[in-house]
Amino acid sequence: MANINYKHFTLGVEEEYMVLDPETRELRSHEQKIVQEGQKVIKDKVKAEMHQAVVEVGTDICQDIDEAFKDVALLRKTLSGIAGDLGYAIGASGTHPFSHWERQLITDHARYHEIVNEMQEAARSNLIFGLHVHVGMQTREMAIHIANSARYFLPHVYALSTNSPFWEGRLTGFKSFRTKVFDKFPRTGIPDYFESIEEYDNYIKLLVKTNCIDNAKKIWWDLRVHPFFDTVEFRICDVPMTISETIAITALFQCICAKLYKLRMENLNFIIYKRAFINENKWRASRYGIDGRLIDFGKEEEVNTRALIYELLDFVDDVADHLGCRHAISYIHTMLDRGTGADRQLKVYEESGGNLIQVVDYIRDQFLEDV
Repeated sequence: MANINYKHFTLGVEEEYMVLDPETRELRSHEQKIVQEGQKVIKDKVKAEMHQAVVEVGTDICQDIDEAFKDVALLRKTLSGIAGDLGYAIGASGTHPFSHWERQLITDHARYHEIVNEMQEAARSNLIFGLHVHVGMQTREMAIHIANSARYFLPHVYALSTNSPFWEGRLTGFKSFRTKVFDKFPRTGIPDYFESIEEYDNYIKLLVKTNCIDNAKKIWWDLRVHPFFDTVEFRICDVPMTISETIAITALFQCICAKLYKLRMENLNFIIYKRAFINENKWRASRYGIDGRLIDFGKEEEVNTRALIYELLDFVDDVADHLGCRHAISYIHTMLDRGTGADRQLKVYEESGGNLIQVVDYIRDQFLEDV
C-alpha cells in the first residue's frame, strides 16, 4: 500500500457572478466600480470580465475545503455588500433568465477587444457564468495522467451543477444552456486524451506557431492542465447558486483527483474512454441534469444519473477523510434531494406562473443563503 501525501491537493475556486439592476432585475454594466471598490478590500481576488455585467472572483490557494469555504463566503459577502452600496445586486446562475446579450457592454480592455475581433458574434453573445476549480498537483506529468482519467467523471459533476435553464427570456428545455452558448467558441468541450505532458505541450506549441492562439490560456476545454500553475483545472460547471453547492462540487473534484492519484500509486489505472463517448454523457447532463440517464460505458447500458452520482461518491469515499472534506461532499446528498439550481429556478418559474422577475429574485436571495 502506497503511503500517500494528500496535502498537495490544494484548491483554488473561481466564480463568475452577474451584476443586476435592483429595479428591472436586468443585467447591468457596473462600469467596473464593483471591481475598483472590491480591489481596495480583497486586492486581485476580484477582476473584470469581458462583459461589464460580469464580475469574476478567485480564492487564494486553499490548503483544504474549509479554507475554500471561508474564502468563497468572504468573496460573496464582500462583493454583495459593495454592490449593494453602489446600487446594484449580485446573483449566481449560469445564464441570466431574460437579459439579452446585445444590450450588454464589452469591457474596454485590449485583451477583450482582441477576443471580440477574433470571435465576433460568438464572443459578444458569450454572456455566461461558470465555476472553475483548480486542484493542486505535484508534477505536470501527474496532472496530465489525472486529467486523462478525470474526463470520464465530468458529466456526472456537471449534472449536479446545472443552473441555466433560461436564455434571453425563453425556457430552453435544457438544465444547463450555458455550455450550448459556449460551444460556439473553438477549443471548448471535453478534451482529447494525451499520451504524455510532452504531447500536450507540443500541441500547444503547434497552435502558437501557426497563430491559432497566442498562449495556452486560449484553450477553453472543460478540463485542462493549467498552463501556468501546477493544477488540473475543472471548467465544465455552471456557477452554482449557493456557497454550499460550490464547495460540495469543489470537494468532489478534489476527491476525484486524489482517488485517481491513489490508484496510480497502487499501480492501478482507471479506464480511459474516448471523447466521443464522454460527449454523449455531457449532452445528457446538459439536457436533463440529475433527472436523466447517463451511459455506464463499463456495463454498456443507460443508468439513472442519480445512481451514478451515488456510485461516484462510493468510488471516492476512501479518500474523503484523508482530505478532510467528508462534510463538504456529504452535501451532495442534499443537492440530490433538493434539486440543482436549474431545478429550483424551474420550480419558482412554475409556481409563479412563468414570472422570470421572481426567478431572478430567487437567484439573488440564494447568493448568500448559507453565509
